[in-house]
Amino acid sequence: MNGSIMIQGTMSNVGKSVLAGGLCRVLRQDGYRVAPFKSQNMALNSFITKDGLEMGRAQVMQAEAAGIEPEAVMNPILLKPTNDTGSQVIVNGKPVGVMAAVEYYRHKKEYVPAILEAYHDLADRFDVVVIEGAGSPAEINLKQDDIVNMGLAELVDAPVLLAGDIDRGGVFAQIAGTVILLEEKERRRIKGTVINKFRGDVSILKPGLTMLEDLTKIPVLGVVPYFYLDIDDEDSLTERFKNRNQTGIVDVAVIRLPRISNFTDFAPLEAVDGINVRYVDAPAELGRPDAVILPGSKNTIQDLLWLRQCGLEAAILQHAARDGIVFGICGGYQMLGEEIRDPEGTERKGTVKGMGLLPVRTVFEQEKRRTRVHGTFLHPGGALAKMSGAEYEGYEIHMGRTEVTEEAKRLLSLKEDTEVPGTEPSVRMDGACHGNVYGCYVHGIFDHPQAAGGFLSALLERKGYAADAVQVRDWKTYKEEQYDALADIVRASLDMDAVYRIIEKGNDAPCSL
Repeated sequence: MNGSIMIQGTMSNVGKSVLAGGLCRVLRQDGYRVAPFKSQNMALNSFITKDGLEMGRAQVMQAEAAGIEPEAVMNPILLKPTNDTGSQVIVNGKPVGVMAAVEYYRHKKEYVPAILEAYHDLADRFDVVVIEGAGSPAEINLKQDDIVNMGLAELVDAPVLLAGDIDRGGVFAQIAGTVILLEEKERRRIKGTVINKFRGDVSILKPGLTMLEDLTKIPVLGVVPYFYLDIDDEDSLTERFKNRNQTGIVDVAVIRLPRISNFTDFAPLEAVDGINVRYVDAPAELGRPDAVILPGSKNTIQDLLWLRQCGLEAAILQHAARDGIVFGICGGYQMLGEEIRDPEGTERKGTVKGMGLLPVRTVFEQEKRRTRVHGTFLHPGGALAKMSGAEYEGYEIHMGRTEVTEEAKRLLSLKEDTEVPGTEPSVRMDGACHGNVYGCYVHGIFDHPQAAGGFLSALLERKGYAADAVQVRDWKTYKEEQYDALADIVRASLDMDAVYRIIEKGNDAPCSL
């Protein structure tokens, strides 16, 4: 079999990414070589490939579900918002500059060759390409230069499944309205619709499904239940941010910055029973956690100023003064230092005073470091002293260079393992620690069970519990279990015989009842 299938949605956050990931897993289980593809992704949650290129985490999740190594060609254009009107534009894994929305739309058609080259590269190497759209194909103000929904489907001649989110209400209007707003040639590409995130008895829904089919003349291929699996979300619409309860024997507060990036860094901690990881964005919500984590940010200076203005900086300083643990990653690490200098205006030209919790200083530079890394914790001291020698793995993705003064201890021994032809792996130190304040540039640092286990054991012992009072999962094994569970749901919910016919016949498959 050689073909493709595209998942489009009636709006953002209807579950396109996870449905595409589920199809990738089903196809893999059935013996097909399958790869994900999304031409244009807007997300702050990104990843570094083995060859040092940047891509969106949603396609990383889908590649993992497909059982293959993530590649930048799976996401040829990545937009990382820097403010409300502009984004850093990354093409084929490399940044090409920061553009205002109007400027990007002027240049968008220029990226079509790169998109098609990436797609055909995958199509030549895999049996099936599962394509994900973005937003809605019925955004009629954007249709003229569309390169991610029906415009892309036409370019690569892909059949489409249209998904709607019933949990948010109005799913029949979502689907019918989307179909009505499409051109006839676009409607013919939709081979089936999917109702996603349903709670309840499907039999109650059947009269509505019949009416929807009568109205659109497109078959409903399945109703997917609302489920609770630990699958990476695409961006800040994630429901994990809603967790503000203080339950469990250990309480970890992650600061929800306005431009938070790579929040999946904390998913391994969230997956441990008995550990409460909550996201806070106001001083009153902080309370007295066992640890405060400052995550990455796409605009470190603006988010630092936000912390200062909303009062969270003062609350974190009070936490640190009580000998509380503070851990910063990437942008959060930079904020914890004495100052951030931006001489070239990478974010905001000038110098900004940091939080002063770590004796380090950061200078922003135009060149972005993109590399996969692994290594061990050095001799951190303080509450995390027993983490000495613990292994970790992850990746760096930042534009700042942080200078560590003699007062600080280094946190990590680091080895770069990004596969760049003609270069040898290098070993260096990263991060800093001072008292119970720690920071580093490594995203995904808790993915390794030794790093997650060492961190949580330190918090447990500090509260008088045994170091093994909770069980840390092997993160890779755990994710494989989640993908298999997702595949089971997709198989049970969708008419997979119809899905296979659509993939095999493409746009020759019947498009109406």
